[in-house]
Formats: sequence, C-alpha cells, structure tokens
Amino acid sequence: MVGRYILTAQVFQHLRNVQPGAGGEIQLTDAIASLLREEAVLAYQFEGTRYDCGSKIGYMMAQVALGLKHPEVGAELAEYLKQIAPPAGA
Repeated sequence: MVGRYILTAQVFQHLRNVQPGAGGEIQLTDAIASLLREEAVLAYQFEGTRYDCGSKIGYMMAQVALGLKHPEVGAELAEYLKQIAPPAGA
C-alpha cells in the first residue's frame, strides 16, 4: 500500500501477532488486514501516478518524473535525458 497511515493503537496488538512475510519482515499490511476484523479502516483513493519506491527502478522513475516537473532543474534534466537516451528507433 502507498501512503501515510493514521491508525488506532490497536494495530500494535495485531503487529505482535503477525507472522513474518516477504523477506522475513513483519508486514504492516498484514496487521491492517487483521485489524479490519475488529474496526473500520478508512482509505482515500487518489488520482495520479503511483511509483513503486520499494524497487530500485520505481524509485528512479519517481526521481526522474518529479525532477522533470521541478521549476529550477526540469528543463536542464530534460535536455540531459535527450542527450543520453536518443529517441527509439534512432
């Protein structure tokens, strides 16, 4: 899940009981799923681009996308990217 969380203190009880998941880590998402059996958890669905900053390529894609939008460095970054990555088929 992407985002910021505001959770009740009850989530800590669920974290204590969660079995390690991917990579042997305790997953907050598993605790939230467990918490849902006891109380409502609200979410907000946003419109926009989601980057997987948990992966190296996703993090790099986010940096480039936001860098291109930056008022101070966006144009210069765009020029640099054109220099190092010619158009497809060139």
